[in-house]
Amino acid sequence: MHKPKRQVEVLVISDIHLGTYGCHAKELLHYLKSIKPKIVVLNGDIIDVWQFSKSYWPNSHMKVVQHLIKWVGKGIKTYYIAGNHDEMLRRFTGMKLGSLRIVNKVLLKLPDGKKAWMFHGDVFDITMQHSRFLARLGAKGYDALILINRFCNFISEKVLKQGKISLSKKIKGSVKTAVAFINNFEKTCAEIGIGNNFDYVICGHIHHPEIRTITTTKGSIIYMNSGDWVENLSALEFADGKWSIYRFSLADNAEMMTEMKNEEEENINASQLFDNMLQEFNIMRQ
Repeated sequence: MHKPKRQVEVLVISDIHLGTYGCHAKELLHYLKSIKPKIVVLNGDIIDVWQFSKSYWPNSHMKVVQHLIKWVGKGIKTYYIAGNHDEMLRRFTGMKLGSLRIVNKVLLKLPDGKKAWMFHGDVFDITMQHSRFLARLGAKGYDALILINRFCNFISEKVLKQGKISLSKKIKGSVKTAVAFINNFEKTCAEIGIGNNFDYVICGHIHHPEIRTITTTKGSIIYMNSGDWVENLSALEFADGKWSIYRFSLADNAEMMTEMKNEEEENINASQLFDNMLQEFNIMRQ
């Protein structure tokens, strides 16, 4: 028996990186099925075009896309903000398709009367601005690190009976330049948000989920980051008048595994999934 879906006023999710080995699509799909949002903001790097390969596109990745399209077909207002990994969509900025909007940023007035400014955040990445080649090279190295990390976690959990570890998190936390980059990124976003009189500034891009108040000489603002679905498996939710960070937990994982055992695995191939997705897409166009 399925639990009732949680009501969420606003869902902000980013850095899913569909099409890469690091993407936790099954966990994400379980999460998406557990909630009922009124507004969805896809804040960049949803499909990783940089590292997309025809040889790697599992059914679970297609099911995530299909679920998002199904939401749009139901009339759920959805904003797609392109990031650096799916930047090709920026040429379609302004396009409207049913309840879907492709935009560069979202300015949203929330039910509590406060104003939120949402954007991906790669515009503040100096590496992105001055060396796209290095950024792409770094992305491939990051994906390789995630694969190594999965192997290490398999050994840690199955052989050593220890918990999971995150190599990339340890590297980020121990390298001073990485810590400084995150701090500078957050401060820059906050300063511009304060200068434009927003109450919240919401980003993705750096794979670092966060909610904190940043104060400067010109004022204060609540900075938020939705994190990612490669390492942190996180999202931002606005419900019951407040923001919170959702994190996929051990309990969620146990529930997902139980459902997979109790339910018959859908024997749907990629072609059938694509046909189903096209049906949802046609609903959007009506």
